[in-house]
Parts: sequence; C-alpha cells; structure tokens
Amino acid sequence: MPAARPPIFLYTDGAASGNPGPGGYGVVLRCGSYEKEFSEGFTLTTNNRMELLAVITGLEAIRWEGADVEIYSDSSYVVKALTEGWLDKWIRTGFAKKKNVDLWLRFNEVYRRHNVRFHWIKGHAGHPENERCDALAVAASHAPDLHEDTGYISEQNLL
Repeated sequence: MPAARPPIFLYTDGAASGNPGPGGYGVVLRCGSYEKEFSEGFTLTTNNRMELLAVITGLEAIRWEGADVEIYSDSSYVVKALTEGWLDKWIRTGFAKKKNVDLWLRFNEVYRRHNVRFHWIKGHAGHPENERCDALAVAASHAPDLHEDTGYISEQNLL
C-alpha cells in the first residue's frame, strides 16, 4: 500500500489598484517540506478576479488528483461562494447576471479534483503567509510585463 500523501496548504491573495485597474495575485503552496510561490500581474482586472485566480492557479499546480487541500484566503467572495453554496446555485441558474463566469467555470473544474477545505482569514492582520501573498500580488501588479486579462475584457464587452 502506498504511503498517504501529506496535506497541501494553499495561501492566496489578490490585489487590484483602482478596481478595475492593474492587478495581480500571489500564492504560497506548501506540501511537507516543499514550498513554492507564484504570482502574475495583469494590466486591467479586478480584485475579485485576482483573488479567485490565485486559488485556481494554486489548485492547478497540484500534480496529483484527490489531494487534501487546506486553502487560506482573505476573500469573502471566494470563501463564501463555496462555504455558503453560492457556486452551486450559480451553476444551477446558468450564472445568470454573475461576473467572472470564465474563472468560476475554471475553478469548478479544478476544485472538483481535490478534497478542499476553505478557511477565511482576516487580511492585513499579520498572518505571515497572507502578508507574503499580498506582497507577491502587489509586486506582480506593478511588474513591467503585465498580461492582459482577456476574461475581464470579454466580460466588459458583453455588458
């Protein structure tokens, strides 16, 4: 029988200046003694998109199915979408009048591959990993090589 895999701890944060404006996300992923950080910045996006994209990117980085993942986020938008059943309702109603549908569909696909538990943490309250993710997100939003958030642009063109 193979040894059980250790749990994964995923810390995430997103930022946008102007909301919409330049934005970025930061992720710290820990599994046993392994730790990885990632971030990315975008020219025009929103804070909620970056918060959600941070979680998606972290989950997509997991290399096996069925991982036990503890996600720590300061985003009520992301955490409550799962803990209060909003996402399931949005799916049932075809995301009627909802924003960020492209990211929620992407999230739903990767989220269902794992055993995920969400934990809301207060932002900017001294939580070391949250502070690190915030620093990564803000730095990414100021990087010289920002990407285009095509999902945000497409959504704005449809409104």
